[in-house]
Amino acid sequence: MKTAIKNCLTLALAVSVSLAGAQNIRVGLAYDAGGKFDKSFNQSAYEGSQRAKQKLGVQVKDFEPSDPSQVIQGVRSFANEGFDLTIGVGFANNASITQVAKENPDLYFGLVDDISDAKNVASLTFSEQEGSYLVGYLAALNSSTGVVGFVGGMDIPLIHKFEAGYTAGVKAANPKARVIAQYVGTTPDAWNNPGKAKEIAGSMRSKGADIIFAAAGASGNGVIDYVKQTQCIKAGNLPSGVKFVSDNFKNVKKSAAYTKACAGNTRPMFFIGVDSNQNYLGDFDKNPATMNHGLTSMVKRVDNAVYQLIESVKDDKFKGGSRVFGLKDGGVGYAVDQYNKALISSAQVAKVEGIKAQIISGKIKVPSK
Repeated sequence: MKTAIKNCLTLALAVSVSLAGAQNIRVGLAYDAGGKFDKSFNQSAYEGSQRAKQKLGVQVKDFEPSDPSQVIQGVRSFANEGFDLTIGVGFANNASITQVAKENPDLYFGLVDDISDAKNVASLTFSEQEGSYLVGYLAALNSSTGVVGFVGGMDIPLIHKFEAGYTAGVKAANPKARVIAQYVGTTPDAWNNPGKAKEIAGSMRSKGADIIFAAAGASGNGVIDYVKQTQCIKAGNLPSGVKFVSDNFKNVKKSAAYTKACAGNTRPMFFIGVDSNQNYLGDFDKNPATMNHGLTSMVKRVDNAVYQLIESVKDDKFKGGSRVFGLKDGGVGYAVDQYNKALISSAQVAKVEGIKAQIISGKIKVPSK
């Protein structure tokens, strides 16, 4: 009897110590430009941290800089308070994370979207080109004009990966298709300038683009807003040399507002979301049963990467160095849900899944620049 009581007490003590350890783990997140609720990249990181808070019992605190120069203050503040893990969300936070990590070799750090040379930093990067290839393939299969657009945020190698994969996917599905690419800017402000992105979308539509993929952080909301405003592209507005070559969505139920605004010889406009699943943002009439204007989304599972990193700290299995998340481990992909299942046929899904398998096996090599 005494042995049983002793065993129960030991187990209870172990459980309480384990719970206390989890509760004592503190995680700090320093976000990139665009803000925590950008419906995209930063928000995905936030959601991963909140999942860890709920499931793992860790404490989470975040920092949203109003100016990029403030990032290092936020990162250093977490370190000074002895946070077990501090994560910099976005390549622009590399310098801050690396510097503070070297100043605090006994603490753990994470960096999303770039590689740090500090030994106590886990660098989380993604094969964005692989997921972009798949959504490019879908864009080419569904474009009514054979012209599609790509709006990048900041003109940097990271976003070139999105463009390269997207273009390759488009060309694989339709070698005759044309991709128009343009970037919002060359400074961090490019991530949070929806007005400029909206102007670019208008320019692309005037050149015949009916599907636009935006890899531009919060600026991508400008592309979505433009598609919401216009809804369709009209035959009378097509430029010389461009004509309607298909009508994939003629049997999809449409809203009364769409039918009124897009009467005559027209085809619907679509955006392709990025990072988070943004399909729902294309449900302009708040009715999933009618045609959605988000063709699909290139999902980049920053949430999973952040969650796994926090979990490694909780389990005392943290490792510094680089880790790449691609199609093979679910790090990137494309989204099909209630909002776009009427747009993408089962035959198209089967085609894309076949392409996905070939990328994973190495049969298809996706360019990154």
